[in-house]
Parts: sequence; structure tokens; C-alpha cells
Amino acid sequence: MNPRNFFAELKRRNVYKVAVAYAVVGWLLIQVTTQVFPFFEIPNWAVRLVVLAIVIGFPIALVLAWAFELTPEGLKRTENADLATPAGTKSRGWVFIVIVGALLSVGLFLLGRYGFRNASSSVGELPSKSIAVLPFENLSEDKANAYFADGIQEEILTKLATVADLKVISRTSTAKYKSKPEDLKTVSQQLGVAHVLEGSVQRAGDKVRVNVQLIDARTDSQVWAKSYDGDAKDIFGVESEVSQQVADALRAKLSPSEAKTIAAAPTTDVVAYDLFLKGESEFRRAQSDLQRESFEQAIASYSRAIAHDPHFALATARLVECRMNLHWFIQPFPEPQLGEIRKDAESAITIAPDLAEAHAALGLFYYFGYRAYPEALAEFARATELQPNNSEALQNAGFVHRRQGMFRKALEEMNKAFEQDPRNASLAGNLANTYNILRMHDDAVRMAKRALTINPHEVAGMAAWLNGILSGSGDIEEAQRVLATFPADTKLAPNRIAPDFALLIGYRAYTLAVARKFDAAVKLWDNSPDEDRELAARIAIRVVANDPAGAQADAERARPLLERRLQEHPDETTSMTELAWVYLSQGRNADAVELARKAADTLPRSKDFLAGGGLLVGLAEIEARAGHAADAVAILRKELSSAGGGPVALTTLKLDPVWDPIRNDPQFQQLLTIKEHVGP
Repeated sequence: MNPRNFFAELKRRNVYKVAVAYAVVGWLLIQVTTQVFPFFEIPNWAVRLVVLAIVIGFPIALVLAWAFELTPEGLKRTENADLATPAGTKSRGWVFIVIVGALLSVGLFLLGRYGFRNASSSVGELPSKSIAVLPFENLSEDKANAYFADGIQEEILTKLATVADLKVISRTSTAKYKSKPEDLKTVSQQLGVAHVLEGSVQRAGDKVRVNVQLIDARTDSQVWAKSYDGDAKDIFGVESEVSQQVADALRAKLSPSEAKTIAAAPTTDVVAYDLFLKGESEFRRAQSDLQRESFEQAIASYSRAIAHDPHFALATARLVECRMNLHWFIQPFPEPQLGEIRKDAESAITIAPDLAEAHAALGLFYYFGYRAYPEALAEFARATELQPNNSEALQNAGFVHRRQGMFRKALEEMNKAFEQDPRNASLAGNLANTYNILRMHDDAVRMAKRALTINPHEVAGMAAWLNGILSGSGDIEEAQRVLATFPADTKLAPNRIAPDFALLIGYRAYTLAVARKFDAAVKLWDNSPDEDRELAARIAIRVVANDPAGAQADAERARPLLERRLQEHPDETTSMTELAWVYLSQGRNADAVELARKAADTLPRSKDFLAGGGLLVGLAEIEARAGHAADAVAILRKELSSAGGGPVALTTLKLDPVWDPIRNDPQFQQLLTIKEHVGP
């Protein structure tokens, strides 16, 4: 065929038109994928797939344009379409398609250039000197060695956390991800970092292989990678070398003390280190399940590690933290044992004065052991000075300021800790709880939802969401709808914390009680593993339901148990609160009021602003159930006018059946007309 005739035939068969239209529409689709997909965090592979499909489709479209033509009667071969179509009557709709496609393409290009990118920049560019150390993959044949891989990852992360010039994400957040996630860009956006460190560990006897690679998550490109083979005793050098190379690659400036910390090994005893890593794994499990057995297993591993190396300061510090968590969340230690723990905490600092974890442990001892807030804050401050990325010490400082009633400072520190630990569901739940305490219920619900997005089983987030609804809008039906979406295997009742009715029975039962579904609330506490707690919760619900006869059998069983516990731990306010409700069920109103007042006096606001406020509200509840309207109203009036005024809000005063005995009292009705304090 003559070239001139060939090009004329291309024109006659609309191949040129299809090529132009395809190019314009293809360009439009490319603009959609490259400009819009990233805004919605659609993975890069999807963008590449669309572009590849458009490129491959171009020659196919030209072949189809040569062979076929679209007519009003449908798709026909070109020869047949020519016979059926009079000359000069072919559609010019392709011109319209080209013009519209071109306009849309230009519009999307400009939107992507100045719209989406500006929206992205308003959130803030990822800092280049930022990193998340993802969980290391355990490639050992013995899968029980997973704790060893976790330990190496954590030690590298801890060394990097010392560098003030870096932003390092806490292990609590990185633990939520796989060793090698498919979509690094999404991970980096969620964690707020530009780089991730991936690794794997293979252990066989005394031999260890460690593979690591540093990746720029913004471009999904490898910065460097390296493999290490050697004996287990060489692992300390590997951890230091990896940490140093990461710092160098990110161009972080290291002070002499930071360089020294990175180069230092926590111990020279391989057996002690292995036992320590087992203790770390067991302690993490204990913090998750809050079971005595888990804490005791971790304590045993730490103690054995210290027996192998008495100068292992890091193991000693972690032993202190573990024991103090057991003291705070499960069962308080008597004074002699607290004295032993204090000696361990001070010993760790004597061995390693510049060990951040040692100062954090001593701070926790002061906080959990004696509520010695100035001493605790000084140690937490020293820990964050030595390890600027220590989010745990920072959030503990926020918790201390919360108990001092310094809520602005508490929120500042807790939110800053959340930036360093953005996937910490427990911290998000605690922030939600803090907003509820300040009667900022919309913020509480927002943060509670965020906590549950991170971890659908986060108890603090669930409780805060329900509390935010009941204390905010007061929509009981909405609270029940939300409750129905939560896992059914939790009572939403915190361990050993029961200053008032809601916390005594747990927020699942409380939501039912506010809806006046008392039998369902009682049923939730059937067959609880904690007999004391089960009996006390059932009794309190029956009392509020005005069914003291139904509580009698439980009261007869609970009273001697709780009285014996108070003899063993005379300052335990939770036992006082629980026993006060038992006395109410037995008609011993005066004894109930006396015991609730003793609990409030034992832990006043001056000693613990947070718990003290809760105990005062708990006292008001007992006063109300005993018919002492004036005394109850006096407490409530003061709490409503206070920042962080305990678990009381005007909305719940109107809904909560605990106040039914004084609901029609003129003083109580007048109370409902005052303006409550909102915010810090």
C-alpha cells in the first residue's frame, strides 16, 4: 500500500481520532490515579497497575479502531459501517470527548499540584530524621525464639531513642505492624516517620544471623542493607553497629554521651541477656492481660538474669517496673516489700547513673508506691533528658500531673507522648478518659474512637466512649447501640479501682443500669474469676434497683471477705467502697456512710486529685442512698464547679438511678440548674 494511501486510510477509519481521544482520556485517568489515589492512601502498586493498563491498552485501541467503528446500531466492522453510513454524516462526538477530557485533565493536574499537595503540606511533611523500627522477623527453626528477635529490635530502638536529633517511634506503636508490611507508605503516614528499619533474626545454638535494611518509606527505596553473622555473644556489637549506621544514614548529630550510650552493652553475660529478653516478653504480656501469673513469670526471669549478672542495671530497672505494676494494678505490697523494691531502684541508678530506664523505674516507684509526685516527676524528667524519645516516661509525667490536678500540663505531655507513640491504644484511651474528667465529652468520644481504631479490644477506649455519651448527650439508646458493637468478653471494669458506682460495676453494667435493665446488669457478673469483685458489683446493682432482699445472700458471703481484706490492707479504698455498699444492702446505713467517708479521707484530693474526686462522688452516692440529701448535694455542688470534678456531670445526675432517693429533693432539683465547669 502506498504510504500516502495508508495514512489516508488511517484517517478514514478514525484511527487518528481514536488515538487522540485515547491519549486525552488516558491522560485524564493517569491524573486521577497519580493525584487522587495518594490522597486517599491507596497503595502505589495500584497506581502503577492503572498506568501500565493504560499504556498496554493504547495499541489495542488502535487495532480496534482500524477494524471496527461505533455506529448508532452498535459496533460494526469498518467495511460494513461504511456501506451503511452516508458520506458526511459520521458523528463528531469524539471532538466533544477530547475537549471534555482535556479540560478535566488540566483541572485534575492543577488540583493535584495546588490542592491535594497543599492539603498534604498543611498536615506537615514527614521529618527526614524520623524512624520506626519494625518488629524483626524470627527465622529460627525454633519459633520459641521469637522473644530473642523482639529483644534485638527493642534494644536497637532503645539506643536510637537516646538520640535527641531523631524522632523515634515507641515499640508500643511499631509492634502493631508486620516485619515487612506491604504498604510502607501507609505505615509511615500512620506513624509520622520518613524511614523504617526492617530486620530478621535467625538463631541456631550459639550462632546468630541478623539481616537489616533501612528504607526511605516516602519513595519505598532502600537506603542500605547489611547482614551480620556471628556468635550470640557478639549480638551486643551488632545492636550498637546497626544503631550507629542508622544514625549516620539519617545524618543525626550525636553528642558524646549519646554516642557512648549507643556503643554500650547492657551486660556482657549472654545467659543473663537471654533471661532478660524472656522477662521483657513476659512483662509485655502481663501489661496486656493484667494477670498476676504473667507478672510473676516476668519477675522470675528478671531475677534470674540479675543472679547471673548482679551489675545488670537494665534488668534491675525493669524488675522494679514490673513489681510496681503488680503493686498498682493487682495487689498492693506491704511496706517491707516496698522497701526492697526501693533498694533495687536505687541500686540500678548507682550501677548506671545515666541509664534512662533506671530513672524511669525509680520515678514509677515514687508514683505507684507512695504518690510522691515531686520525686516522681524529677526522675521522669531525668529519664526524658537522657532519652528524649522515651514516650513512657513522658506519659507517666502526664499521669502524675493529672493526679495533681494540673490538667493543662497533663494534656500537653500526654498528647506529646502520643505523637511519639501514635498507635498506643491505651494512651489514646487514657486521653479520652482525661477529656471526660474535664467534661470535654465530644473530644473524649473522638479520642475513644481513635483508641478503638488502633485496638478494638482497648477497654479504656470502650469505657471512655460510653462515658462520653452518657455524660455528654445523655442518649441512652445510642450508648446501648455502641455497647452492642463491643466484644462481649469484657465487663469494662478496671482492676482494683472502684471509687464510685460506675467503676465498681464496670461501664458495660453501668450502661445497662442507667437504662434500668438491672437484671441484665447483674447477669454480667455471673461466674467472675474475682469473687470479691463479683459479689460487690452484684450487691451494688441490687441496691440501686431497690432490691436489697435480692442482695442478701451475696452480702452474707461478701462481708467477711471484705472485712478480712481491710484488716490486711487497712488503707485500701476500693475495699472500703465495696464494703460500704454491702452495709447499705444490710440496712447498716450509718456504717456505710462512715466507711465511705473514711475512704475519701484516706485518699483526699490533696494527695490524689483524680482518685480523691472519685471517692468524694462515691461518698455522695452512699449519702444519697442513705437519704442524706443535704450532704450529698453539698459534695456534688463543689464537684460540678471544679475542673476535673470527678465522675459527675449534670447529664448523668439526671439519668443515673443511684440518685433516685434524693431526686425529688428541692436542693437536688436546684443543683440541676447550675452551670458545670468544663475544661482544664
